Amino acid sequence: MDNSRTITLDDARKELRPTAFSTMVKPAGSACNLDCSYCYYLDKALRYGGKEAVMSDELLREYIRQYITANAVPEVTFCWHGGEPLLLGLDFYQKAMAWQREYADGKKIVNTIQTNATLIDERWCEFFWLNNFLVGVSLDGPQDIHDGFRLDKQGRPTWEKVMASVDLLRRFGVEFNTLSVVSSLSEGRGKEIYSFFKSVGSHYMQFLPAVEHVVDRPDFRRPVIVSPETEGARLAPWSVSAKGYGQFLKDVFDEWVVSDVGEYFVQMFDATLAQYCKVQPGVCSMCETCGDCLVVEHNGDVYNCDHFVYPEYLLGNILEKPLVEIYDDPKRFRFGVAKRTSLPAECMRCRFYFACRGECPKHRFDRTASGEARNSLCAGLKDYFRYTQPYFERMRDLLILKKSPAGVMSWARKNKMDNGR
Repeated sequence: MDNSRTITLDDARKELRPTAFSTMVKPAGSACNLDCSYCYYLDKALRYGGKEAVMSDELLREYIRQYITANAVPEVTFCWHGGEPLLLGLDFYQKAMAWQREYADGKKIVNTIQTNATLIDERWCEFFWLNNFLVGVSLDGPQDIHDGFRLDKQGRPTWEKVMASVDLLRRFGVEFNTLSVVSSLSEGRGKEIYSFFKSVGSHYMQFLPAVEHVVDRPDFRRPVIVSPETEGARLAPWSVSAKGYGQFLKDVFDEWVVSDVGEYFVQMFDATLAQYCKVQPGVCSMCETCGDCLVVEHNGDVYNCDHFVYPEYLLGNILEKPLVEIYDDPKRFRFGVAKRTSLPAECMRCRFYFACRGECPKHRFDRTASGEARNSLCAGLKDYFRYTQPYFERMRDLLILKKSPAGVMSWARKNKMDNGR
C-alpha cells in the first residue's frame, strides 16, 4: 500500500503550532582548512563550481533578520557550521552579534558553533566567552583514531592542535561539547574513547556513525562521496560496520550507566531515554519525521538537510523567497514526512521502532527481501536497543516517580555483578 501521502494527527498538530524551526548556517560553505577523508561536505564545492565560499555582509544581515523574525517562539538558536566557520574571522561574527541584537525584538538569542578547533586562539576564546557561545569541537578520540582520517590539506595530523584548543577553551571557561565520528578505527574501542573524552573534560558527547559510498573522479583530488546506487560506487574504507557501531554504543553505555548518569551526557543515550518517556528526542535522526533543521548555504540557498544538499532538494534562496515561506513550502513538509512513510514494513513492525524511528534516511543503503530501502546500521542499532532496554525502562520509571534517573546506577552495578559483567 502506498502511504507516501499519509499524514498523522501529530503531523497535523506540528504544522498548526507557532512557527518554530532551526537552521544550520554555512557561512563558508564547504570551505575548510582540513581534508578529512570522511567529510561528506567537502564535496559540496562541486555544487558551487569549486569556488571559495564567503557569505557577504548583506546576506548575513538579511539571514539574521529573516531567521529571527520567522520564529514565533521566545528563543532562537543560531548554529554556525561548515566546512570550517572560523575561516571567516572574528570580524564576521562580531557583525553577526551586532545584527542579532538589532533584530532580537525581545527574543533570547543562543549561539552554537561547530569547529575543527585548529584555528582557535585566545581572541576566539574571549569572543566565545563574552557572547556565551557553546562550542562544538570535532574530535574523534585518542590521537591514532583522530589522526587516522582528520588531516589538513598538506596531509599533516591535527590532534595536537585540537587538544591545545580544548585546553584553551577550558582555561577561558568556554562551554564546549565534542562531536566524534565513529569510523572503522573506532570499532572495539568504545570504552577507551569514552574514557578519553572524560579525561579531556567533555561532559556532552555526540557519536555519529560514518557509513558512506565513494567513487574516484579524475577531476577531483579525493574520492567523492555518492549515493550507493551510483555506478562504480564502493563502500568507503572508513565506514563503521553495523555490528561494530552497535558494540561501540554498548561499550560506552556499560561505562556510563554504572558511574556517570547525570554527570556526563551522551546524545544517543539522552535521545533513547526521551523515546522511552515519549518526549522529543532532541536529535533529528531519532524523530518520527524530519525537516525542521534547514541548511542555509553561503549564497542564501536553503535545503532540507545538510546530508541532502543536492539540486533536487533545493527549497529556494532567501534573497528570492522569505525564509518563513521556504519553511512553509509543502516540498519541505513532504521531505520530512517521507522519513516515516518511506520505511519498509518490517521497520514499522519492529518493537524498537518507537526508539529508532528508522534513524537517518541517509543511511538507508541496505535492501529488504522485498527490495525496500533499509537502514544499513539496523542490526547494530537493534542490538543496542535490546541490550539497554531494562536500564532505560528503569530510568523511565524513576522519572515517573519524580526521582533522578541517576538512581539506575546502583541497580546497574548490582545487575552487572550478578551477571558476571
